[in-house]
Order: sequence, then structure tokens, then C-alpha cells
Amino acid sequence: MTETIAAVISNGVISGTKANGVCRFSAIPYAAAPVGDLRFKPPLPARWQGKLDATQPAPVPPQLPSRLRDVMGDFDAAQSEDCLQLTVWTPGVDDKRRPVVVWLHGGAWQSGGGAIDWYDGTQLAQRGDIVVVGVNYRLAALGWLYLPGEGGNLGLLDQEAAIAWVADNIASFGGDPAQITVMGQSAGGSSIAAMLARQPHFHRAIMQSASLGRGFRTIEQAARLSEPFLEAIGANNSDDARKVSVEALLKAQQAPGVVAALAAEGSGRSLFCPVMDGITLPVNIAPAMDAATGKVDVLIGSTYNEMAAFPNMSTDEASQVIGERIFGAPARAWAEQAATRGRSAWIYSFDLAPTQTFGACHCIELPFVFGTLAAFEAAPMLKGLAPEHARRLSDEMQRVWITFIRGDALPWDSAPQIKHFS
Repeated sequence: MTETIAAVISNGVISGTKANGVCRFSAIPYAAAPVGDLRFKPPLPARWQGKLDATQPAPVPPQLPSRLRDVMGDFDAAQSEDCLQLTVWTPGVDDKRRPVVVWLHGGAWQSGGGAIDWYDGTQLAQRGDIVVVGVNYRLAALGWLYLPGEGGNLGLLDQEAAIAWVADNIASFGGDPAQITVMGQSAGGSSIAAMLARQPHFHRAIMQSASLGRGFRTIEQAARLSEPFLEAIGANNSDDARKVSVEALLKAQQAPGVVAALAAEGSGRSLFCPVMDGITLPVNIAPAMDAATGKVDVLIGSTYNEMAAFPNMSTDEASQVIGERIFGAPARAWAEQAATRGRSAWIYSFDLAPTQTFGACHCIELPFVFGTLAAFEAAPMLKGLAPEHARRLSDEMQRVWITFIRGDALPWDSAPQIKHFS
């Protein structure tokens, strides 16, 4: 049975739903809609007042289909440029101060959404007596296009604005603003690293398959990509780009000149990622990244066959070497450096390989962390996996993730010890 429930914040009254012991508040604006004159500008505070209906799912940011849909399966969700919204799952709208986890999805900074069925926070909230927050942030050009003279990284500023909103408002949803963990996978995990190179406003971090070995773009690299992109949309600057349709912005990602410029870079990075623009991130980020390892406690790791999810890769030795360089070794190094600086730091490896084709590939741990195996039922990467094995592994991983989110020690030695999940 579903009932309506309300939470009160400074803007007004938010109406959500409660079912099976968990309250859900969807599509809460944490910033003003980044449309019109606010397109390609840093996020501004949400201005709504009065009553907000948060009973319907949030749209996802504008995007093209994921390049990993043949591995993970696909999802169907409405899209909107008015997307700076978040979803809260909580066991109760009360005065209890529960630990909070803020989820930043992956998708190469150009696909995904904070509250699609894959990332439903119900199980984590219910099992852990914690508050789960799923965040949308601007994707692709709208969030990560480098504009000479103006910088980039608007999506990173969106993420920080969402975390600030959580710190200011989560007590109204039964959460503790003094116990915030930020959890991210792939692009989301790398975004956490970028935030830690700035001034983070959270206390613990879970970094799953962050591509730390690729690093971020220099201004020069970003400019060599933005030039053909702007040419593809017929724009010279941000003012011109504000007038271009969303469809044209998405189509430009596949323009021949853009594809050629990305190939010429030769870094293996996606078309969009954080840029060391000298505005939001320092031009020389190495000292800041070194200091970042000592700022929060961390649970960090990778999958055993990361690269098998990507085109022209497999579980062979050459792919393994690349995956180790991009994902495995940098994750272990981060944890070991954090430990030397007095931080609690744990390392994991996800080794379950249901298929020979994909092995333990990038993204395969996600259904087990969220307990959303049903939402991933059609995922080719899980084909043939015995349901009981899947449930048992999901139970184990959820217990570990919840333990970390609650600030307790994990059931294995800290870095350099590695916990293998299979």
C-alpha cells in the first residue's frame, strides 16, 4: 500500500510517497533550471516556494543512448534540460539523524540518471536505516563542454550544489548532515576525485571503478575538442550555443570533425570529462590530487575485467593490462596513500564473471550494490548467473557498503589488503 507523506524545508512543503517502509521524494530541484540564459552557466539556487509534488520520477538529462547498452541493457526515461533535481529515499521523515549517502551515477559524463530503476535506493535505505540521495547533473556538452575564456566543469559544480543542498536540507528527511558519504561509479567516482581536489563538503567517499589512470583534460586538449564541436553547432561562443536546440547539441557529439578530434587526442577518454581549466580545477592538478587522498575515509576498488565492457576490448591479457593501468593500480594507490595519511581506507575487487564474453566487466557490481537485480534482468553481462548466487552476493555487498556509510570498520584489513567479491 502506498501513502502520501510530506517533508518541510525552507522553500516549502514537499509531497512524496511511502511504500514498504521507505519514503521516496522524487524530482526535487536542488538548483534553478539551467535553461535559457542559465544554459552554460554555473548552477543557481532553486527558487520554488510553497508546495512541491515530488511523487513522480525525475527526468534524466538530455543524452544519447549509452555506448554500454549492449553490456548493461538499457533504460527508458523521459529527458529534460530542466534536470537539476534529486531523489531522496528515507526510512522516515522524522527527527532521527541517519547516515546519508549521495549517489553520483556513471556514464562517461554523457549518459545516465540519478534515480533510474538501476539505482533505486529503496533497499539500501531499508536495510541500512540510511538516507539515500540520487543526483542528476548536467551531461555531455550542457555540463562539460569547455568554452575558451569561460572554463568548463559545470556538471561538477552541479554535483557540489546537490551535496550542498543535502547538507542544508537532509535533516528534514531524517538524515544527518554531519554524516554524508558520496558514492560514485565510473564518471561519478572520478568526479569525487575532482571534488576532493577542491574543498569537499562530505565525510566519506565510495569510489567504484573511477578511471583515475586517465586523468583530466588540459585546457589545450579541451580546446581542440570544443573547436570542432562549436563548429558543428554553428556557434562561436556560449551566447550562440544558448540558442542551439538540445537535439543539435546531442547530434554534434557524432559530427565527423568531433569524432576525428577525439581520436587524434589518443587518450582513450570519453568526449566529455573534467577539465583542468584554471577556474574550477587547477591547471596543475597533481598537488591538489595528492592532497585529496588525505581528506576523507574511502572505500575504493574496481572490477577484475574492467575493459571487457568497452568496444574492441575483451578479457584477454592486453585488455587486462589497460584496465590495470586505468582502474586497478590507481585505486590501490589512492587507498594506500590515504592510509599513510591517517585515513580509514579499504580496497575491493569485484571478480564475479557470469559470462566469458564480459567477465567481471565495468559496471557489473552495480546491481549487487543497489540490490536491483530485477532491473538488470536483461543485462547481457549477467546472463546465466544463478539467482541464489546473485542474491547472496548482493546481500554481502550491501552489508559492507552500509557498514562503511554508517562509519564503521569493514570486516577485512585496511589498505593494502584487498577484499575480493565473487
